[in-house]
Amino acid sequence: MTSYTDKGKKPENGRFIAFHHITYWVSNAKQAASYYITRFGFEPLGYQGLETGSRKITAHAVKLNKIVFVFQAQYEPEESKLVNEVAYHGDFVKDVAFEVENLDYIVEYARKQGAVVVRDLWEESDEHGVVRMATLKTYGDNTHTLIDRSKYKGPFLPGYQTLKNDPIQKFLFWSVDDKQICTEYSALRSIVMANWEETVKMPINEPAVGKKKSQIQEYVEYHGGAGVQHIALNTEDIITAIENLRARGVEFLSIPSVYYKIIRESLQSSKVKVAESIDALERLNILIDYDDDGYLLQIFTKNTQDRPTLFLEVIQRRNHNGFGAGNFKTLFESIELEQEKRGNL
Repeated sequence: MTSYTDKGKKPENGRFIAFHHITYWVSNAKQAASYYITRFGFEPLGYQGLETGSRKITAHAVKLNKIVFVFQAQYEPEESKLVNEVAYHGDFVKDVAFEVENLDYIVEYARKQGAVVVRDLWEESDEHGVVRMATLKTYGDNTHTLIDRSKYKGPFLPGYQTLKNDPIQKFLFWSVDDKQICTEYSALRSIVMANWEETVKMPINEPAVGKKKSQIQEYVEYHGGAGVQHIALNTEDIITAIENLRARGVEFLSIPSVYYKIIRESLQSSKVKVAESIDALERLNILIDYDDDGYLLQIFTKNTQDRPTLFLEVIQRRNHNGFGAGNFKTLFESIELEQEKRGNL
């Protein structure tokens, strides 16, 4: 068993370096990529399609500093795994990819632990070098792709054509560098998985019994099972980021004003001093969580899909590595207001 204070024995071999990219399966990759460019400020990174020799699948990769999203869609109307899963789940996160060291060791270790290898070790190359990859099955229809790019110098991956910046960037810009938690209606149980260096963190949540349908259960029902519900984006300046995202039309959850009254009172007796203006945080509906060592600031978008499934978080950390557990009750209450509008609470 491990915990926040005892991570257990450091692995002797194999290393997860960081998140590499997240792949969405969608019905229209070009339009999905454009949404994240115009609303969230991502920039075009790379393209696969008919012009690059990809006859069945098109993919648009977009980037915001170290964050990369890839949107894949199918050209032909014939049935396939992609088409069937998009029809079932709606547009959804299919794969979470990690950059790793000693790929062979990690794959063999995972296989011995019972992991299902969806696609065994393979290589792709271009003029920039060689990338080695393998894909493992995880929860629901999701996968993890493990990537060794130690011998690759290209901007993303082989097979992608570099794209010019979208002209809309001239007008809009911003930069983003385990216990049960519940409200009266919603509840969840959460276990957080992390690598030794804590550069990769994956909270695994499940619904717990509440008086009414929880937002986790709503996700499971509309997605059709387990999957990726929530992606957190890290920033060093959350106030500027959210001001610019709101100017772009990104919609966020509303937080009751009484929350900030309680925060102001509780911070008076805290060792931690929040550098940002509480008035500005309240105006932007940004949440605060803290302990004796530091604090974090976080905010959550409304759902970014037609189905009430995926949403994004923007988070700023100040010597605080938690997940905002102190904000879960307020967050759930805000989500429940949106559920009630949809008739799903």
